[in-house]
Amino acid sequence: MSRITMTRLADMAGMRFEGETASGHTIVMDAKAEVGGKDAGARPKELPFVGLAGCTGMDVISILRKMRQEPDRFDIEVEGITSTVEHPKYWEEIRVIYHVEGDIDQEKLTKAINLSRTRYCGVSAMLKGKVTVHYQVILNGESTDLPDNPE
Repeated sequence: MSRITMTRLADMAGMRFEGETASGHTIVMDAKAEVGGKDAGARPKELPFVGLAGCTGMDVISILRKMRQEPDRFDIEVEGITSTVEHPKYWEEIRVIYHVEGDIDQEKLTKAINLSRTRYCGVSAMLKGKVTVHYQVILNGESTDLPDNPE
């Protein structure tokens, strides 16, 4: 079982909360000033993107290392298209963009990403069937969209 605790911080007039993860790390969340916050932390809806990027990033790097592929640079960008309904606002589509530089084999990189998104990344698994997630790779400046349904 995994568990977090969430505590409203001492500034009771604000919207700041601090979450403590099961592994003992803290995350501060806050809202924009126009809705009562002080912009002193991440927004709650940003955190699934952080989780998705971290989960797939760790998977892909681990798989690439087993394939004896070590990128010089590896960054992940996650973008979302928000629903047009009034409330609740949610992500209708997500795009995961891998920015990779170095002497990396394109086929091995694609295989590592596909293994992450279909087999290993628990965050991807939680999103499956709930939101459309598109994947794009920019390897040494060349962009490739990956198929939505990898084999």
